[in-house]
Amino acid sequence: MAKSLAKEIGYIYVDSGAMYRAITLFALRNGIFNGEEINESLLQELLPNINISFILDPASGKPNTCLNGENVEGEIRNMEVSSHVSPIAALGFVREAMVKLQQAMGQQKGIVMDGRDIGTTVFPDAELKIYVTASAEVRAQRRFDELKAKGEETNFEEILKNVIERDYIDMHREVSPLKQAEDAILLDNSNMTIPEQQAWLLEQFNRVIEA
Repeated sequence: MAKSLAKEIGYIYVDSGAMYRAITLFALRNGIFNGEEINESLLQELLPNINISFILDPASGKPNTCLNGENVEGEIRNMEVSSHVSPIAALGFVREAMVKLQQAMGQQKGIVMDGRDIGTTVFPDAELKIYVTASAEVRAQRRFDELKAKGEETNFEEILKNVIERDYIDMHREVSPLKQAEDAILLDNSNMTIPEQQAWLLEQFNRVIEA
């Protein structure tokens, strides 16, 4: 949704969630997880060596996530990363580093950024904030369909369980919990088509820039 809006209005798109997923992938690759336990001191030591960037896919016109120069867009969307990302994203030193990076990306404005703390922590003074929600079942079905379309073996109940667990962790973490900013517009897109959603978003964008 955010990618499509950015493309339509000619803004830069930044996927903050992909940044936390890239760090999670790095942690999985580098022995930072021991089962469900995170070696926080090792991750904090290695964090300065993690470079996250976005490159534009000329075919789709949308950005791909790069981890230390490697395109990991596909890998960071798999269930292994999804099931480990919330504990990584809850770490204070990780969030501090990512928020600084995200704020630096937004200094020139003209960006669309999505993520679970953008309107409350990263850009509390953003001109337009939209808090997007949908039922856990609808979101799980969308992720299931997305992974299935990519040819990945997946299980709906496993995805639904992951969605519910991530929501709980993100809403109850001490640092930058997931919540609606007071001045954010609520969008429940459970029963909206993609064209309906895009039309609604563009209407909100035009209302703000014309004010």
